[in-house]
Amino acid sequence: MKHLLSLETLDRADMDLVLRDAATFKRNRATHPRPLTGQTWALIFSKSSTRTRVSFEVGIHELGGRPLFLNAADIQLGRGEPIKDTARVLGRMVHGAVLRTFAQRDVEDFAHFAGIPTVNALTDDEHPCQILADVFTYQELRGAIAGRVVTFVGDGACNVARSWLFAAAKLGFELRVAAPPGYQPASALLQRAGGRIVVLADPLAAAKDADLLYTDVWVSMGKEAEQARRWQDLRGYQVNAALLKLARPDALVMHCLPAYRGNEIDEATFEAHADTIFRQAENRLHTQKAILNWLAS
Repeated sequence: MKHLLSLETLDRADMDLVLRDAATFKRNRATHPRPLTGQTWALIFSKSSTRTRVSFEVGIHELGGRPLFLNAADIQLGRGEPIKDTARVLGRMVHGAVLRTFAQRDVEDFAHFAGIPTVNALTDDEHPCQILADVFTYQELRGAIAGRVVTFVGDGACNVARSWLFAAAKLGFELRVAAPPGYQPASALLQRAGGRIVVLADPLAAAKDADLLYTDVWVSMGKEAEQARRWQDLRGYQVNAALLKLARPDALVMHCLPAYRGNEIDEATFEAHADTIFRQAENRLHTQKAILNWLAS
């Protein structure tokens, strides 16, 4: 039984296969195979979503399946039913599941008890589908990411940054994380990830000769009570013209969205790189179709 629960546990060969297939699904959107024909896949979301929900619903439909959206607050999970009991029910009724929730353990427990292919569509620990789509986008525009320099600027302890850590070791690029103390990845996590990872408090040093500048929101879902403090702590960690000037001349700028202009990225830089950023968003669809195809094969 295959699952996508974390980039840490995804084999390099499977990662390469998903990235190759994403290009095929994008190129042949109208004519590609429909491996989910006759299947129903549950989307169980505890967190709000635009790109993740739409890309998975459309992707499952285009692969021949039927998406079944379940807001966690509207089913018995919202009244305290254990995730393992929900999993054992749905595992007898649907063919696969996509979870977007808070605790990584919930996704792992669901996969174990449901016994059906399960996708982590975001937890507080990781966002594997996003980073696979980002890598696909980079390679679509600039070629192989191996040997390149990716600089993440902002909250280096967030789920997106954590997934970048695991991708760096598997795909052979250098990852620089520019974040203030208190927002840097834990040393134990860096040891687990391995690879070429550099953590700096100076965003200017991190941006020097980078091939990709990447950022995410300063206040992730579930951190709203910390908004004022986070804005204060992270205000010097914005992707803007000053950082971009230090990167390579053909450097890409990416943002996984939604973007809060004036915080993690300024308006001018966002709009100058909007084509890349919204290509990222589109590529969630094609990459996730490749993930679903891999799980169904």
